[in-house]
Amino acid sequence: MIPLRALLYRNSTPVMTLLIIAVNVLCFFYELSLPPYIREAFIEHYGLVPDELHLSALVTSMFLHGGWLHLIGNMWFFWVFGSHIEDAIGPAKFLLFYLLSGIASAVVQFFTSFGSPIPTIGASGAIAGIMGAFVVLYPRVRVVTLIFIVVFITTIELPAAWMLIYWFAIQLLSGFSSFAAISRNTGGVAWFAHVGGFLFGLLLIRLFAPTRARYSQWVQ
Repeated sequence: MIPLRALLYRNSTPVMTLLIIAVNVLCFFYELSLPPYIREAFIEHYGLVPDELHLSALVTSMFLHGGWLHLIGNMWFFWVFGSHIEDAIGPAKFLLFYLLSGIASAVVQFFTSFGSPIPTIGASGAIAGIMGAFVVLYPRVRVVTLIFIVVFITTIELPAAWMLIYWFAIQLLSGFSSFAAISRNTGGVAWFAHVGGFLFGLLLIRLFAPTRARYSQWVQ
């Protein structure tokens, strides 16, 4: 399932969301500009490597991506949900919440893949925090969602809580099934970064959001 848009009004231009997207895109273009051998060293230095942790990597790793699909997928989810969370809590709090979500997700990934030499990169843990926040603030807001049924593609409107909790369940189950891959030191999706980020957003958004944010106008 791919979310296309949330049926929810925004009261302001999501400047911080656009800025974060721009920074991620610029970082990715910089990665592409590097020769392959330097790019590999760059990712190992700034990515989160559990067996050689640099604390700065808890932040820098969330601005690196492994390919076009990785970048576009992350930024698309971020736009759909992040623009509304920024509207709810304001740009300064939104930036702090985004960074803290990314750090929380990186910490969870570090402990669940302890000792692995494989770098973890990507904004998906921070974005998972934004998605957890969306569940709390707007659980009944409908999300236009693209779904694939065998060879057919269609869209349906799903309550945010249904869609995002289903997404979280997939991450959690995939995370437990990935332990064998972690033990073999093979790369893959950082499922537990998603789990950690989502739980952080779910639990702590109430510290950032005024009560009135939960009653914004829905799009009819």
